[in-house]
Amino acid sequence: MIERIDGHCHYWALQRGDYGWLTPDAPHLAPIYRDFGAAEMRPLAEAAGIARRILVQAAPTEAETQFLLDQGRDDEAVAGVVGWVDLSAADSAAALNRFTVDPLFKGVRPMLQDLEDVDWIITRPHPQAIAALKRLGLRFDALVMPQHLQALRRFVETHPDLPVVIDHAAKPAFAAPADDARHALWRFGMAELSGHTQVYCKLSGLLTELPAELRTTTKAAAEALRPTLCSLLDWFGPDRLIWGSDWPVLTIANPFAFWDEVTARLFDGLGQRERAAILGGSAARFYGIEGGHA
Repeated sequence: MIERIDGHCHYWALQRGDYGWLTPDAPHLAPIYRDFGAAEMRPLAEAAGIARRILVQAAPTEAETQFLLDQGRDDEAVAGVVGWVDLSAADSAAALNRFTVDPLFKGVRPMLQDLEDVDWIITRPHPQAIAALKRLGLRFDALVMPQHLQALRRFVETHPDLPVVIDHAAKPAFAAPADDARHALWRFGMAELSGHTQVYCKLSGLLTELPAELRTTTKAAAEALRPTLCSLLDWFGPDRLIWGSDWPVLTIANPFAFWDEVTARLFDGLGQRERAAILGGSAARFYGIEGGHA
């Protein structure tokens, strides 16, 4: 029996006003421009047989981190929270210390994809913040795109004792022409990063990167994504791949159940042990949640 863990989902409440990327002016975001939380997630997860979940920040504020921790205390399926702290601030280590009092706090995610400086991760974080991440046993979620992978590699090499997970498999440029430089950046960067055993990768967020014509059916989407999965399995293996829904962002592209069926098709040729790792075991190990609800 596989205990499934959703390694990447979001709750949010718009009234806080700190979701700078989520605006009513963007037509493609209209389906998710509203509040999302446990009441809506619970039936989706139960239908898919998902027991626990990791909540991940969607706003670059400490208020977002506290919001998610509060949500986690009211939702027994939440096994961990990946929050946000300004790692470049002089008081960032103190903030990490404060949040770590809550056992649900598992790590941080700077929104690197939204920052102009692609080298931010190697030039801006305060040394005491990175030292605190290690001392407190926290993890680092890397929200990156292909152009960030070389900087992330240098960061990983500088801090080999910090667990890192690449969110959404670094968002391969599925819709780009074959000669687009991002394809080579992605393959080279991901292959290099996979050589560092503290680096994991999330199998999430891929449907929203896939062109609409390639996700009209679950069969079509699975076939379009199969080469990517094969590469990720070759590089990271099942023990460093983490399945995630990226709900509710996922629903811009397709419903929760659609992604669940796509991944079932993708994993059809895998053995029980490999499926168990990707669908839950790797997330439990990476985030340190083997013992159940924190």
